[in-house]
Amino acid sequence: MRRVVILALLAALAMPIAAWADTITVDNKFGSISISLAGISSTHSEMKTYNGLNAGPGHSLGYVSFGTGAFSGTSLASSGTFSSTGSWFDIVRGGKNGGTIFSGSFVGPITWTLTSPAGSRKLTFTLTGNLVGMLANGHEAKGTTTQYFVSTGYQIGKGVAHITGGTTSISSTPEPGTLGLLGTGLVGIAGIFRRRKSA
Repeated sequence: MRRVVILALLAALAMPIAAWADTITVDNKFGSISISLAGISSTHSEMKTYNGLNAGPGHSLGYVSFGTGAFSGTSLASSGTFSSTGSWFDIVRGGKNGGTIFSGSFVGPITWTLTSPAGSRKLTFTLTGNLVGMLANGHEAKGTTTQYFVSTGYQIGKGVAHITGGTTSISSTPEPGTLGLLGTGLVGIAGIFRRRKSA
């Protein structure tokens, strides 16, 4: 009988853990960005996958949109960092069950890396950064994003680049109250076992 009670307690303790283990993974593709030394602005890059669910050909599951703060370098055609000050990052699901999945911003420096060889006519870049914000269920969350871009020297000079793909992974963060409940439950279980051992 005690074994059943202990298993029930462990199951009850596992439920809060599952509640804060919300994770979303999103892949996006397509869309143009407006880019200058003042920052990047991208709206409506198509969400192609959401937690393993794939959009059909020619369709999307929603959109990924984001913006950054100012660029620290002197040329957007080279590597550097964007500021997270004034940044934002939103993931919105489309369709009849649509709505905001995640709303937040970048935190810390946002890395802009030129990945094409020197002298290439076609310029390729990655943008990587850490995110903080809120999930649709109200849980605080944090994660990372990597976005891939292509442009040319002429286009980047005119403030245009194109998104070739992106991956974002976000997990909710544990609440202190949940961790306190978990700790209290574990102490209680340890007490039960200790009492049983000494008897």
